[in-house]
Amino acid sequence: MLNSVNNLRHYYQLTKPKVVYLMIITAWVGMILAIPEYNLGVLKKMMWGTLGIALSAGSGAVFNHLIEHHIDARMDRTQARPVASGKLSPKQATYFGLVMGLLGLSLLAIFTNITAAILTFLSLFGYAVIYTVYLKRSTPQNIVIGGAAGAAPPLLGWAVISGTVDPHALLLVLIIFAWTPPHFWALAIHRRQEYAKTPLPMLPITHGVKYTKLNIILYTLLLILVSVLPYLTHMSGLIYLVAALGLGAGFLYHAYILYYAPDEKNAMATFGYSILYLLGLFVALLLDHLII
Repeated sequence: MLNSVNNLRHYYQLTKPKVVYLMIITAWVGMILAIPEYNLGVLKKMMWGTLGIALSAGSGAVFNHLIEHHIDARMDRTQARPVASGKLSPKQATYFGLVMGLLGLSLLAIFTNITAAILTFLSLFGYAVIYTVYLKRSTPQNIVIGGAAGAAPPLLGWAVISGTVDPHALLLVLIIFAWTPPHFWALAIHRRQEYAKTPLPMLPITHGVKYTKLNIILYTLLLILVSVLPYLTHMSGLIYLVAALGLGAGFLYHAYILYYAPDEKNAMATFGYSILYLLGLFVALLLDHLII
């Protein structure tokens, strides 16, 4: 019985649940903003869309674990992961990832629409194969280019409801795309000694910590500019604008403090704030939409 419980826990860990939760929240924002009017049919689409996107995202995480388990075994942060530590075999992970992915895509195709299913498949493939297998190993700009796959959930959520690729949904994708580099590079600075043990060309290793800190500031400035676009395009109102500027100022403050810190100090504070920033920004989008 205990072994069965432990195995379930290991399979659950394979899906990177914290990452999937954040993706689902941003997908919900896309869904809610796309709803023309609330009815039973829309609520069913939201339910099946949430389940389908969650399963597909979890599948991508499983294949990320599977492909990188040799690298994960070299890093303190990841060496306890189920495949890297041998708690689950690569074969078990492969079957689990395939079943999850196929089930998730099938639910989207059957109960929402084919557009949502295709976009979700492209996102899954982009993250698990193009980013994990190729980009992550070939360029220190890996997270910039590969961030497109991780930025897709609002577009997927919007497509679940509307069956279209809406320009406003693409704005939400652009926000997450600009947010990903400063978010991830803050963590990479904190973990640079561990990344140095791997063949991955992470920016703090290839170009140094100071250069990475400068890039965090520059991308944070870009993020602030991009975050204002929903207001400028009349997608949102003043509630969102005030929140976007306030949260952006906080992010820039953290990036500034990090830049002038003598070492990796404050890197995790910046990383932690970046998560709160994205959550706050999307909650503000919802409040602005629902109140106004």
